[in-house]
Parts: sequence; C-alpha cells; structure tokens
Amino acid sequence: MRHSGHLLCLAASIATAASEPSRPRGVGPEFAKFYKDSETFTCISNPSIKIPFSRVNDDFCDCPDGSDEPGTAACSYLSPLSPSSPGDTGITDTINATLALPGFYCKNKGHTPTYVPFTAVNDGICDYDLCCDGSEEYGGLVKCEDKCGPIGQQARKDAEARQKTLSAATRKRKELVTDAARLRKEIEDRIADLHTQIQGAELQVQNTKEALAETEKRERNRVVRGADGPLGSLVEQARTRSSELRDSLIRVRGERDSARTRLQELESLLTTFKEEYNPNFNDEGVKRAVRAWEDYAARDKGPEPDAGQDTDLDEITKTDEESGLDWEAFTSTEQTSDPELELLYSFEAYLPLSLRTWVDTRLRALRQSLIDNGILANNDTPSSSSGSTHESKALQDARTAVNSAENDLRNMQNDRTSHTDDLGKDYGKDDVFRPLKGQCISTDSGEYTYELCFMDKTVQKSKKGGGHTSLGNFAKFETVDVDHGSAEIGSGRRLAMKYDNGQHCWNGPSRSTLVVLACAEDNKIFKITEEEKCVYRMEVGTPAACGFEETAAVEGVPVRDEL
Repeated sequence: MRHSGHLLCLAASIATAASEPSRPRGVGPEFAKFYKDSETFTCISNPSIKIPFSRVNDDFCDCPDGSDEPGTAACSYLSPLSPSSPGDTGITDTINATLALPGFYCKNKGHTPTYVPFTAVNDGICDYDLCCDGSEEYGGLVKCEDKCGPIGQQARKDAEARQKTLSAATRKRKELVTDAARLRKEIEDRIADLHTQIQGAELQVQNTKEALAETEKRERNRVVRGADGPLGSLVEQARTRSSELRDSLIRVRGERDSARTRLQELESLLTTFKEEYNPNFNDEGVKRAVRAWEDYAARDKGPEPDAGQDTDLDEITKTDEESGLDWEAFTSTEQTSDPELELLYSFEAYLPLSLRTWVDTRLRALRQSLIDNGILANNDTPSSSSGSTHESKALQDARTAVNSAENDLRNMQNDRTSHTDDLGKDYGKDDVFRPLKGQCISTDSGEYTYELCFMDKTVQKSKKGGGHTSLGNFAKFETVDVDHGSAEIGSGRRLAMKYDNGQHCWNGPSRSTLVVLACAEDNKIFKITEEEKCVYRMEVGTPAACGFEETAAVEGVPVRDEL
C-alpha cells in the first residue's frame, strides 16, 4: 500500500514537472522550486549564501549543504540527509554540514523514480537496483544502458505477486479473527454453564452434608446389634470368605470348561487321525500312536457330566444382590423400637421409691458393661469427623458422598477460574492469536531443529538425539524496531512475542527468545540467530501479524512493506 501511494505521488510530480522548465541534472521534482531562478542560486539550507546559477553542477561544492551539486559527487563527503523521507527537505536557516538533498535523482522511466547516494555518482558502477536508467554514470567511466523497461516489468510482476500474497494473508487473518470470536464465545458459554453447575453443586454439597449430619445423629443413637461386636466380626468374616469362595469357584469353573473344550478338540483330532491314516504305511511310531488311542477310547471314562451340576453352580455363584442375601441386615445400625429394651430402661418406674436408687445404680453399671463389651453404642462419644475403622457402611457412604460433592464443586470452580483468566489474557489485536495458541512450527538450522509453539514455548532439538532444550516460555507481546531485518521481515516497527525462563544456560542466563513477527500467508520461521549467549531471535511470518503495520502507520510509526 505504501509503495502504491509513493508511485502516485511521484507520477503527479513528474506530470507537474513536464509543464515547467527543465531541472538541473540530479534534481528531483519536489526540489525543482529551488532551481527556478536561472541567474542566481540560493543554497537551500543556507539562504544567506547566493552564487551564480552557472556554478550549479560545476563539480565544485560551493554550498555548505551541497545543494549546488545535485548531479555530481562533489559534495558526497557531507553527511547524508537526516530526514527519513525524500519529501521532507529538512530546510532550516541554520548553517550545518548536512546534505540538503536526499541524493542523485534517477527518473527511471518505465519503473519507479528514486534517489541514489551521491557517492554512487560516476563511480564506474551501474547501480541498476536504484538507478535502472544508468543516468548516474554520465561521466563516461562506464556506459550503463537503460534497463528500466524489463526491470520495471519484473518489479510490477513482483509487486502484483506480493499484493496477491498480502491479500491471501489478509483473508487468512480475517478467518483467524472469526475463529477467535467463536472460541471466545465458546469460553463465555462454558463459564455461564459452569456458573449454573456450580450453583447446583453447592446445593449438592449442602444436601450431602445434611445427610451426613443426619447419619451421624442416627449413629450416635444406634443400638449396636453386632456391627462392632463379636457378631459383627463373624458376619464380616463370613461375608469376606463367601466372596472369596465364590470368586474361586467361578475361576475353577472357567478352567474346567476350558479344559473340557481342549479335550474335545484333541479327541476329535485323534479320531480323525485314526480314521484317515494309511495302515499300509509301515511307520511303527504311527501304529503305536493309533493303538494307544484305541486303548484310550475303549477305557471307561466315568459318568457323563450332569447338566444339573451347572445349574447348581449357577445358583451358588450368584452375587449377594442376585441371591437376595442382605449382609447389612445382620449388622444394621438403624435405630429400632425394642419394647423389651424400653422396658429394661423404664421398669424401675414401677418399683417402690426405696428401690429406685439401688436399681438405677445397677442399671448404669450394666449399661457401662454392655458398652465396654461392644453390645451398646457409646452415645456420649460421637463419631469422629475424619472417619473411624468402626464406622458403619451407611456413615462411610455419607462421608464419601460429601467428599465427592466437594471435589466436584472444587473442580468446577477451578475450571471457571481458568476460563475467566483465559478471557483476560492478551491474544493480540482482535484476539487473533487465540486460534494459534499451542500450534507449533519448526525449521532446521545447522545441527538443530528449532520449534516455536505460539503463546506456549520455544524449543531447540538436537538432530543427533538426546533431550530437548527449552528456549523460553511465552511471557508477553511487545513491539520492537527493526533496522535491518531479513527480506521477509524488512525494517520498521514490528510486533513480537517474548519467551522467557527457558533452560538455564551453563555459566550464563536462562535461555530466552524474541520472536519478531511479520505478515505472511502461512506460519513459517524465516530465520533464527543467537544474538547473545543463550539469547535467541526468531523471525517468523504469520497471517496473525497482518494489519499491525497499518496500525503502526496510523500512530505515526515509520514502517516498510515486509512482503
């Protein structure tokens, strides 16, 4: 875009110049106004100095700013023009030792007009990359033919290709922005869903805690029928032993069925062998095998397996739930109403007053004895909140339900926090790098392969095997000024990604990588260098970087086309 605008400006300047008197050699159209007076020339940066116009381009530097020698190298020893663009003349009234002109102007008809340094004028070298018409070599040291036709044609072809590439890259960036918006919406929807789920999970935690409290209350008031006493131990042993025997029976039955199947297969093979072998074939080994099989087949193998046995085994190997066996009934901890037990605690009310104290003392002693022997629960000692080896299954299940509900709630809250933090992260303008997060690209360089994972990590991999070396983890986006980048990166203000805290460098800092980005149609690493010890620099193309140059230009940052 910048090149196109520059071409239009130069074209307009050329059209204007066509209607004006011819300019001295080497003068660009934007400086023509200083050379209109054909009698006297005024030094551009030093207007107090005036010389006859005949001394312009006389190969002698008369003006301190070199403006009287626009078409020679006489003033090339002066410092180059300080402004960054040819259109900015930098004209001042202060005497200085800086060139007022950007260089020798080459018209380059058929191509792009440009300036060449004064040091390149009449130096015996055809600078076709800048002055394709060869006009800077007018002194006769060499003859530079005009090549602007084919060079301009190729330049326009290259510009068209660059424009197509830029257009394709811009389209891909739009696709990334669309994907980024979709991903953000998905995260926002997930956060909304988690908010609703967390409310339900909080209610679930509350319900399970209430259920646990109710179960603990029942446990404190339960009458132990044997869960913690001798009967409970016997029931638990019987339950465990029954389960072990059932598992063993199932295993042995499976082994039996497998052996039967193999035996039937072997008998079938031997029967076929006996029936099909050739008796005229005089092989004693075969004949002995046949006779052995005949003896085996004639032997009494006992009664055939009774089908009813498998029916019995099916019944025996049923699970407790299938057989209707309720072990919990033997160790139930539920509070039951026992009239006889109630009578035990209330019959003293029917005794004469004189006997009540004696009976109450004896009953208390009996109760303590029953507690000490595991017959009654100790109502004065509630179950430990952390659980006990003597807790009932109902209490253990209630406690497990609380833990499970709390874990589910904690996981949902962590998930929501993670998604919320992700929405607050910097993914570049328009969230354009969000779809690229975690995507990796790599390139070979010498004995290593270098890998970049967007917004994740940079890695160095040895081609000779061995472990990988971390060159840094993504830290932030930043902008950098590039003076002399690669052909793909160019120069100017560039977007970059900073990767820090990589693997520690022996006798040095932790490794880090600066990833300088430029607009490109595909994600690609152009170049990687180690600028300092364990400090790396990658130059990377990606469609996600497209548009940053335009943004910088709006802010007044000088940029150049990197494509």
